[in-house]
Amino acid sequence: MEWSFSISVVLFLTLLIQIHGSGYLDHKQARGFAENYGCNLFQGSWVYDDSYPLYETSQCPFIEREFDCQNNGRPDKFYLKYRWQPAGCNLTRFNGEDFLTRLRGKSIMFVGDSLGLNQWQSLTCMLHIAMPQAPYNLARNGDVSIFTFLTYDVKVMFSRNALLVDIVGESIGRVLKLDSIQAGQTWKGIEVMIFDSWHWWIHTGRKQPWDLIQVGNHTYRDMDRLVAYEIALNTWAKWVDYNIDPTRTRVFFQGVSPDHQNPAQWGEPRANLCEGQTRPILGFRYPGGPLPAELVLEKVLRAMQKPVYLLDITTLSQLRIDGHPSVYGFGGHLDPDCSHWCLAGVPDTWNELLYASLVKN
Repeated sequence: MEWSFSISVVLFLTLLIQIHGSGYLDHKQARGFAENYGCNLFQGSWVYDDSYPLYETSQCPFIEREFDCQNNGRPDKFYLKYRWQPAGCNLTRFNGEDFLTRLRGKSIMFVGDSLGLNQWQSLTCMLHIAMPQAPYNLARNGDVSIFTFLTYDVKVMFSRNALLVDIVGESIGRVLKLDSIQAGQTWKGIEVMIFDSWHWWIHTGRKQPWDLIQVGNHTYRDMDRLVAYEIALNTWAKWVDYNIDPTRTRVFFQGVSPDHQNPAQWGEPRANLCEGQTRPILGFRYPGGPLPAELVLEKVLRAMQKPVYLLDITTLSQLRIDGHPSVYGFGGHLDPDCSHWCLAGVPDTWNELLYASLVKN
């Protein structure tokens, strides 16, 4: 009886959160840095908040065109007005000056694919617009983009490495080596690292960046992509366990950013994918359920010796069917983009969650 009453209270207070956009609930602790925060920051819902977005795209002169939905002609703006509300507490509002002060003299690096680029671009915009008078420098060194806030001596970097493990050109073709990470040499000495990888693992045909897959002395024409992903993640995990000193470096994994290529997952049997979506899915759960890659990632992280904090952005991003560039991205109507995210938009919340971790620890 007491259990039923508690559930009723939780549901009632949850409704109040969705209506009023604030509130506190008792909730069990969750994995990753959410445990240290006092509630699971990744369980909640999207609430309308007229104080959002955190910035205007026009104030961010270095934003990539493919993410700049407003300047690409997107007519609706409701997608800019939603704030993530955890079920058990309130999320710390982003403070760019405080972020830079905490990281003074340090470096933060995103390593991964274009979803990492999405988050890196978001953070550089959030910081620049929070401190518009702070001088900055934007440079490129090989595959690494470096945004430096000169006054604070803070470097915010992005290293493009979609698969995390190596692809080597050999006489037999481009070989994806699932048990090799040579790029890790450039990751050492960074104080905050955020990794991501998944979307390029499922590419086929001309978009597939390798010809053969190698594990040890065995070479394969192809294999189950989830299996390959898990082997590669375990290689990355061993690299972290061997090379990272957790007293000097904090490591995050972005989680698996979802796409919205299948409207049937959210109950719309239409063929226009994410095009025309202007509101998020309300509530706490995505009808399409979890992503298999997300479960693989969680399995690998649980087995690691060194602490890696999961930015568990999958479910909260699944709810944002309205957040993609769609026809207002790089591909236009010929190739609607239901994988990346508009900026301002969902990746800003990913960075608010990252900031919440740095504030707490």
